[in-house]
Amino acid sequence: MNWLYELIQTPSMIQTVILISVISAIGLQLGKIKILNISLGIAFVFFTGIIVGHFRLATNGDMLFFAQNFGLILFVYSLGLQVGPGFFSSMKKAGLQLNLISLSVVVLGLALAIIFHFTTRVSLPDIVGVMSGAVTNTPALGAAQQTYHQLVPNDSKTLSDMALACAVAYPLGVFGVILAIALMRKCFPPDTLPEPEKRNKAPYVGEFMVTNPAIAGKTIKEIMRLSPKKFVISRIWSDGKVTIPTSDNVLALNDHVMVISIKSDVEHIKVLFGEQENVDWNKEDIDWNHIDNSHLVSRRIIVTRSKVNGVKLGNLKLRNLYGINITRVNRVGIDLLPSSDLSLQIGDRLTVVGEKVSIDNVARILGDEIKRLKNPNLIAIFTGIALGLILGVIPFPFPGVTIPVRLGIAGGPIIVGILMGAFGPRFGFATYTTQSANLMLRQLGIVIYLACLGLDAGTYFFETVLHGDGLLWLAIGFCITIIPVLIVGVVAIKVFKLNYANTAGMLCGSMANPMALNYANSTVDGDEPAVTYATVYPVSMFVRIISAQLMLMIFL
Repeated sequence: MNWLYELIQTPSMIQTVILISVISAIGLQLGKIKILNISLGIAFVFFTGIIVGHFRLATNGDMLFFAQNFGLILFVYSLGLQVGPGFFSSMKKAGLQLNLISLSVVVLGLALAIIFHFTTRVSLPDIVGVMSGAVTNTPALGAAQQTYHQLVPNDSKTLSDMALACAVAYPLGVFGVILAIALMRKCFPPDTLPEPEKRNKAPYVGEFMVTNPAIAGKTIKEIMRLSPKKFVISRIWSDGKVTIPTSDNVLALNDHVMVISIKSDVEHIKVLFGEQENVDWNKEDIDWNHIDNSHLVSRRIIVTRSKVNGVKLGNLKLRNLYGINITRVNRVGIDLLPSSDLSLQIGDRLTVVGEKVSIDNVARILGDEIKRLKNPNLIAIFTGIALGLILGVIPFPFPGVTIPVRLGIAGGPIIVGILMGAFGPRFGFATYTTQSANLMLRQLGIVIYLACLGLDAGTYFFETVLHGDGLLWLAIGFCITIIPVLIVGVVAIKVFKLNYANTAGMLCGSMANPMALNYANSTVDGDEPAVTYATVYPVSMFVRIISAQLMLMIFL
């Protein structure tokens, strides 16, 4: 067994990869353990790395450095690619208010960190590490470490201390948010909170009878111009016949129409047409191919043709050319209203109604080749990473900072990922990756990063906690965690009249804390916390990564 001992003890590429793999496997398995229905999940990889690092095994430093940084790059770029399509839309209307409230959590945390730096003996790099752990945001730590390395190239000890500070503050960062949410639930029970404004944006199918004489005799195109709301008419029943409407179809009194809209617009549409039939067309078990005993069929078609990527639905003129109707567009599990100005993306699933021959023709135009989506679009991955790293090293002058600001290996890739995900399809660049492929990349990247980070931080972890500044870091981290969450949570409920579910989801998203989100979901019925979490998470994550770097550039 000497060969095994030598393999473990001798620094090499193989030894480093084995250590990272073992740490990751054990950490992921331990992360499944729940205590009081709470688990640390993927964060356990970090703490497993710390324990292994405590034994101070000699490792290949270059290999460890590469793996840690490449893991971080993979994670932040894949994250940007995933949130890109919804990033800018989250800044509109209700999402704007939620994001502004969540950013106040970020700003308060930054302010507290700066105050603690100037009022205690803790150095700024260590404070940034504590703050990263307190808000459970290891990518922000990675970005800060890269920035510090640019500012002070040969200070590896401080880089390790930053990781130590993050590790010390991390556990209470998880439980601090949960404690704050539990206190708010106790003080503001969900059933006594003001009801939120109903904003159900999911597509809704309704059947209406035309009884409004003002629209009788008008074409669908003319009727659409009368309404400020967007909707789609998928079927018309007239004199016992069913047809797929075009924009030139004329509606008559007592015609029945099937309308797809959003639920909040149903009352407006009812006024427009005259009367809604008491039929529930939103059940999951409806057989759409036999609802009217006609020759019409319903089929799901997947956009796989690159030439269609980024093209607006109205520009394809599928309804007029082929006599079909697109009733729903599903993108990454979310149903969208198929309006004429909706830009299609590769991977979109369109529900199409019409004659079988016409639907087959539409399928050929859109692609509908599921095998093409099984192969990940690696061109978008590697091109985006390269562009992100180039952006990360570009120096930007910043007022009050003597050294030019660089976004680094975390800031550059996440910005390019967001832009690629949001605007890539508009320029014909296919950025589509399946949900499983994107999740695989993100999980692989963050697991490798956390394993390497823990392995590096574990060398002096226990000595620091027991004999160094560990207890002070712990106290500061807990304050940075719980004070902003409690203050903003109370203000959100009392001043902005958010309900408990939305407030809890917003706080979890602003702290990038999925473990606390699991707790919040368990305390309410429905998925409001998860929806709000997804609304604020992208912006909060982006701001935290950038602000951690700016703190060092401005105050160091």
